[in-house]
Amino acid sequence: MVMRDETISGFLERLAGRVPAPGGGAVAALQAAQGAALLGMVARYSTGEKYAAHADLVARVTAETDELRERALRLAEEDAAAFTAVTEAYKLPRGDDAAKAARSAAIADALVGAGRAPAAVISVAAAVIDLAEELLPAGNRNVVTDVAAAAEAARAAATTARVNVEINLGGIKDERVRAELAAEATRVDALAVRAEQLTDAVRQEIAK
Repeated sequence: MVMRDETISGFLERLAGRVPAPGGGAVAALQAAQGAALLGMVARYSTGEKYAAHADLVARVTAETDELRERALRLAEEDAAAFTAVTEAYKLPRGDDAAKAARSAAIADALVGAGRAPAAVISVAAAVIDLAEELLPAGNRNVVTDVAAAAEAARAAATTARVNVEINLGGIKDERVRAELAAEATRVDALAVRAEQLTDAVRQEIAK
């Protein structure tokens, strides 16, 4: 079954099972999707005459979060497929030197795919945080806590995706690709700080 068509309980059942995928990478992508969805909801509650001055911002956030949500969902599916490819590569025969070399090359190629999906999740999470920072001052105050929820979902997505990038780096032979993926992972600390700042700003506002 395609992941997007599963029930929540069905997905969690598979997640809890002794199967290679879905795993942490798919979860990270779904966290990013949830962050985008939450922010889209805040934007949709921030329309009408009261928010006319921010209409362009709200419309852009609505459109971009819808796109990010769809992208993150695709990445969840891609991550599961990529990790399955890694497990299949490790099962290849290694009876002689040629087979060992072919197996090693297949593993290295599969690890690139397994690293690219979570790296892309980090990018989605960063975009969600960017949009949350823009929307927070202008959005409907009745749903302001959902901006914090979106930021926390994006933070969880980024920090989870980072370890899924890092676990694959050692086996990637292409130095350019390895450097590219490592650079994406280094963004996460700053993203986590920004997400925390968003949550702190919301908490300060609701404590007034």
